[in-house]
Amino acid sequence: MEGFHKKRPGINKAQLIIGRQPIIEAIQSGRPIDKILFQRNVSGDAIGTIRQLAREQNIPIQQVPPEKLQSFTRANHQGTIAIAGLVQYMDLQQVIDYVLGNGETPLFVILDGITDVRNIGAIARSAVCCGAQAIIIPDKGVGAINEEAMKSSAGALEKINICRVNSLMKAVDTLHLNGIKVFATEMTATKMLFEVDYTEPCCIVMGNEENGVFPALMKICDEKIKIPMTGNFESLNVSVATGIVLYEAMKSRMKQ
Repeated sequence: MEGFHKKRPGINKAQLIIGRQPIIEAIQSGRPIDKILFQRNVSGDAIGTIRQLAREQNIPIQQVPPEKLQSFTRANHQGTIAIAGLVQYMDLQQVIDYVLGNGETPLFVILDGITDVRNIGAIARSAVCCGAQAIIIPDKGVGAINEEAMKSSAGALEKINICRVNSLMKAVDTLHLNGIKVFATEMTATKMLFEVDYTEPCCIVMGNEENGVFPALMKICDEKIKIPMTGNFESLNVSVATGIVLYEAMKSRMKQ
């Protein structure tokens, strides 16, 4: 198994769920699943059941060639393998209800297109330290919460609610329906990060360093904010930028 770890350092053997019925049982038992791999053109009643369960739980599905599955295991995988998650994904509305029920003011973070798992881990550390209660991620287009992310987070990913959603646009709608304002970071914004009110329920949207926040998502946010910087160097690591914004939010709340 030494070669396995060299090829996939973020996945260990214990995370693999091999075969159709074991996958169905794992999902039904509530075990967190990062994603399900289907061999191309695979079919059958059990496959249909897995697809339905995956839709209900917002579990990503990928169609892959047979060689991909064989690279994970030589066992009889029946055309499908699931990769178990290392954290329990939470329902966004339930987390909102829980936070409000505890008399807390929501402070959430949305990660849009953040693919570097070390950044995800570092963001989780800042989020926990600054009092954020949840990180919201899409079911696709974001780095996996694997062993490397867990290590980078120094345990923070186990201390904060992780909400995986099938649409960040719908997630923002849910936040708005619950009276939570959404602030998106944007280098060209005219409003500075210290010019918005973090004492009210709010969520910070962080985009990836190359493309920023997805334009359609940016459009439905309540405010666009930027981090002031001196000189002509306009590139902060996303985990550093997130920490700066969250620290500003924590500082504002501590003054209340």
